[in-house]
Amino acid sequence: MPIPPDRLDAILKEFGLSGASLVPLGSGLINVTFGVDAADGRRLVLQRVNPIFPPEVNRDIDVLTRHLSEVGMVTPSIVPTRSGALWLESQGEVWRLMTHVAGVCPEALDGATQAEEAGRLLAEFHRAVGDLDHEFANPRLGVHDTARHLRILERALSEHLGHARFSAIEPLAREILEAAGTLPELPTLPDRVVHGDPKINNIIFDEQSGRALCLVDLDTIGRMPLSLELGDAFRSWCNPAGEDIADGQFSADLFEPALRGYAAGAAGWIEEHEWRAILPATHTILIELAARFCADALNENYFGWDPERFATRSEHNHVRAAGQLAAARSLQRQEKRLQDIVERCRV
Repeated sequence: MPIPPDRLDAILKEFGLSGASLVPLGSGLINVTFGVDAADGRRLVLQRVNPIFPPEVNRDIDVLTRHLSEVGMVTPSIVPTRSGALWLESQGEVWRLMTHVAGVCPEALDGATQAEEAGRLLAEFHRAVGDLDHEFANPRLGVHDTARHLRILERALSEHLGHARFSAIEPLAREILEAAGTLPELPTLPDRVVHGDPKINNIIFDEQSGRALCLVDLDTIGRMPLSLELGDAFRSWCNPAGEDIADGQFSADLFEPALRGYAAGAAGWIEEHEWRAILPATHTILIELAARFCADALNENYFGWDPERFATRSEHNHVRAAGQLAAARSLQRQEKRLQDIVERCRV
């Protein structure tokens, strides 16, 4: 639902930005984001934070970005309200303002060079936050609890028999659940501080040099096994079709440079057992996300959607789910080649 202009003007006033101009920014599935051109020439980013995140997540972001700045990494940072608060609560909504990092956030990698840059940046991020001693307000416990997400899909099937698109969605849901039964068992690994959602459009690249500059959308920072973070990265980076196409693929030609870039940055830091878990974790995350999208094709209460391309939220999430399952099958068909890549890039 569009946000009324007078409402946005009132929000801007609380940040001391009366008269600033706004333009919708990005294609995030969760938060609503605007680019802000302030009267004093500053370029900023305004976000309405999705209520799935507690307001205190902004303290986590402030701690994280200060830490990244101290070690010399490029990062956006929070701009306080006129009263000095890290976020604004208004009419039941949470808003925040952040500095803007110039660059582009691609919807898909454009080749091996960009893939290697993405891997290098993520490794540098992980090393930089490895010593961050902070208790996160938003621990995101169970975010990659695959069994729980599969149960949610099963429950959606039982609760939405009358959904208008149930007959179209059910066969895909059954395929996802069947594919989940073939997943390898992941080892128990220690938690590390991670970004939590390192998909490709959460990375800003310099438009001229192509260098990966920084990670954005930091609400998801927390602790989890490193293999799950990397699995989430590679399932996004190595699917050149993106999330909005049913015919997903897993590209070994992108996986190798991305993994090579990560290996170069993580040498001497990542553990052997974490390295060997990368490929099975990537397979798991693809199936898990397929289940999540498919469940929301029936529940219609979580992921954002594009009304210009799809008639309903259900239709959009159905396509997304099919794309993730197709990419998982593509990975499985190439498992020997991909495992050889893991061994070649091994640190």
